[in-house]
Amino acid sequence: MTEDTDNGQGQIKRTLKTRHLAMIALGGTIGTGLFITSGSAISTAGPGGALVAYGIMGIMVYFLMTSLGEMSTYMPLTGSFSAFSSKFVDPALGFAMGWNYWFNWAITIPVDVTSAGIVMNFWLPHVPSWVFSTIVLVLVFLINYLSVRSYGETEYWLALIKVITVIVFLIVGVAIILGIMGGQPVGFSNFHYKKAPFVGGIPAIISVFLVAGFSFQGTELVGITAGEAATPEKSISKAIYSTFWRILLFYIFAIFVIACILPYTDKNLLNSDVTNITMSPFTIIFKRAGLAVAASIMNAVILTAVVSAANSGLYASTRMLYSQAREGYAWRFFGYVNRRGIPIYALIGTMVVSTLAFATQFVVPQAYLYLTDASGLCGFIAWLGIAISHYRFRKAYTAQGHSVSELKYHATLYPFGPIFAFVLCTIVICGQNVEAFAKLDWSNILITYMSVPLFLILFFYYKIRYKTHIIPLKKVDLSRRTKGEKYDPEQN
Repeated sequence: MTEDTDNGQGQIKRTLKTRHLAMIALGGTIGTGLFITSGSAISTAGPGGALVAYGIMGIMVYFLMTSLGEMSTYMPLTGSFSAFSSKFVDPALGFAMGWNYWFNWAITIPVDVTSAGIVMNFWLPHVPSWVFSTIVLVLVFLINYLSVRSYGETEYWLALIKVITVIVFLIVGVAIILGIMGGQPVGFSNFHYKKAPFVGGIPAIISVFLVAGFSFQGTELVGITAGEAATPEKSISKAIYSTFWRILLFYIFAIFVIACILPYTDKNLLNSDVTNITMSPFTIIFKRAGLAVAASIMNAVILTAVVSAANSGLYASTRMLYSQAREGYAWRFFGYVNRRGIPIYALIGTMVVSTLAFATQFVVPQAYLYLTDASGLCGFIAWLGIAISHYRFRKAYTAQGHSVSELKYHATLYPFGPIFAFVLCTIVICGQNVEAFAKLDWSNILITYMSVPLFLILFFYYKIRYKTHIIPLKKVDLSRRTKGEKYDPEQN
């Protein structure tokens, strides 16, 4: 997009290519959820239960991505799904959705940089972890400060490291299963070992939904990047199609390999902490194949994963704050874009909040934990908003006399897709901590579900103050622009 030379303000630049978008979505999901906590899913529900849970969650994420793809290719806006909620459902939903998502990432950034510091202590245990965390925090700020292209390139290469690691792991794992490496072939005996393949029944599978859901969060980043994609009509659909199959293949195949080699009773599968990388299923299996430096290699990969997560988190929260300002939901200066195409004040504002959240661990550690827990369900709330927005978008599109064939990208199995995603996300949110409800552990309930009342407070505050209503289908604004941001499809 061109710069506005009249007022000295630039505009968001469309410089992200298809390969950037694909790797941003892919890198956003391949992280500690796969490398470390995937083992806990096998331990909880058995090999069969883990595969079923990840498979169902993967299908749901696919529906969500195609829903987001249909809306984003039609209307490629920065901070897309918050703007979609405002345009297709209710301005109050867009207001709450945008602030919910911004809060989620702004609070997650310090968690990721803290993890980076812990990971660095594996090699340099005598240096305080906060030193490394501060370096990573400054690094991701500089990457996002330079240009959107620098962010895209950084994510591309960080994601590529993770992808190569997973591919090598799968090859090594298959070799171990077949007995080519590591001694005798292990085969599939673990799938009928003791209570396997299904352990704990349906409740265990539902609990693994939560693990799987957190692992898959980040796929929606491809929607956030829509406003800065060079050719959104083509690149978004390609990125969604290729990314989904890669993610599903990596997760399902990786869990299958881990389950074949390590029985669900193996205590190492319970590890879910970056402080103990030597107990990661990936590390154990690499060691079994004879790779002596497996722990160091996996530690380096985990480091790229948490740096990538922090980098994407700062990008996503900055663009969402920018979008909120353009929609009139935040102070207008957050909508300012410099000549390099960076929403500079939104970037600085987000950075200040993330830095303060990071600093709370030095003053009141418990307060920092509460902030972290408060962001726990924000991602699922965002997914709910995407499902609702897409259902309403398609209804409004046809109600206003348009034909579905006019759309350049079609979501899969509408209306089943968004309805299925809505139901499953609701189940996951409600089932987040059933045990706390059973025991009436109110403090635990408050910590677990803190993000839900925060979202509702935002929603009803805006709804009551501005007396908003659900927009009638005939009056839904299907124009391809948001407040303060123009989009010319001829540019692409």
